[in-house]
Amino acid sequence: MDFSKITILCIGDVMLDRFIYGNVQRISPEAPVPVLQLNDKKEMLGGAGNVTNNILSLGGQAILIGLIGQDGYADGLKNLAQQKNITDRYLVRSSHRPTICKSRFIAANQQVIRADEESLAPLHHDEISQLLQSIDLAIDKVNAIVISDYGKGVCHPIVIKHTMQQAKLHNIPVFVDPKSSDFSLYQYATCVTPNTKEASAAVQHTLENDHDFEQAGEALLNATQGQAILITRSEKGMTLVERGKPVTTIPSRAREVFDVSGAGDTVIATLTLAYAAGYSLSEAMHIANAAAGVVVAKAGTSTTSIAEVLNELKAQDPRSFSETISPTLLHPEQLLEQVKHWKQQKLTVGFTNGCFDIIHPGHVMLLKQAREKCDRLIVALNTDRSIKALKGEQRPINNLQSRSQVMAALRYVDAVVAFDEDTPFNLINLFKPDILVKGADYQNKEVVGRDIVEINGGKVILANLQEGFSTTNIIDKISNS
Repeated sequence: MDFSKITILCIGDVMLDRFIYGNVQRISPEAPVPVLQLNDKKEMLGGAGNVTNNILSLGGQAILIGLIGQDGYADGLKNLAQQKNITDRYLVRSSHRPTICKSRFIAANQQVIRADEESLAPLHHDEISQLLQSIDLAIDKVNAIVISDYGKGVCHPIVIKHTMQQAKLHNIPVFVDPKSSDFSLYQYATCVTPNTKEASAAVQHTLENDHDFEQAGEALLNATQGQAILITRSEKGMTLVERGKPVTTIPSRAREVFDVSGAGDTVIATLTLAYAAGYSLSEAMHIANAAAGVVVAKAGTSTTSIAEVLNELKAQDPRSFSETISPTLLHPEQLLEQVKHWKQQKLTVGFTNGCFDIIHPGHVMLLKQAREKCDRLIVALNTDRSIKALKGEQRPINNLQSRSQVMAALRYVDAVVAFDEDTPFNLINLFKPDILVKGADYQNKEVVGRDIVEINGGKVILANLQEGFSTTNIIDKISNS
């Protein structure tokens, strides 16, 4: 799953999200309100900007079109975009409205109050004109379009209609995260992605069961005359109503939900990237569902990475999506991004390696002990070539693809990677794991990578081996039988 060559044009309401942290130790003598002693601040792209954040996090490229003011918030927003390599030169600076800014004041991990700075005035004619010009300039540089409507004005009917016309002219798919309950505004969209509340408002009745969602999807598809409607149903999963195809409903994997902020942005970003990369809408829905499952387990407006999505897909029912969606063997650079995310979450990363040619109870015992010492376990497999160099021309019995599939299916394993050298030194140097695990038979041997791990504050653990099991013994037994 490689999105590096995909560029998405994001059109919509751009805003600056500010998180201001502090402590509350007393009530104000001036009014019965808490006094927040400020101690930290964080700023990030919000609204349509968060869609671009998700696209970048998943390895794609993004162009951002929206309205910003001529103020300090606009400067901060553009700086954030430039830091993330989001193309922002098509943003329209308006003299008619301020940059939208949402400031959240937080104490003890609880939001105390939110302050919004915005104008809900209708778009001025010159704002519309400049937005249309930006769309025309950017359209031939992208593979797909996202319209991210937060109801703040940018997604004016004229802007949407012009976008659809240009998309049709250039044969570019359009995905819409809607706000309006009038779905005829989104005519000919490739896919519109309302949540349950938005879909209910659009069809003007409460949606309670699968049948209700299917009927709502059909009605909204008729309104858009487009290709598909994807209704996101929170903990109940997603329902895809696609023109000319059976309705598909998939569940969300049961997990602790920490924060649903920005989950819709993650869904439409992932869905659009996957479709633009060649996956069917059904396959793209499964990928987007996995991505949403990752971000709701994180605090605040979060994003996810390819490696996290692959890991989540692995945890789901493998029969529910194509095997090509969830490869079991990660590229080292992909896994490096995942390792960075794990470490940012303060998770302990473990690493072990081997041929693992014929999995036996000794291997399982090693992996079990390794996983008990860390929060996330990486297993590095020797390539077929390196096994031949170590074990002889008759090995391996199982090729790398087969070995990686078996390894990834084991519940102790969080990621699988391969190395072609005689030792995993380069991978250990790349990932710098907190825990390096080898078998107890390395008691008097040099452990490759020990110096790297220990100099970075980690440690080497020698796991007990279960006697009587080895791949060589199994092969000999089969040969002699």
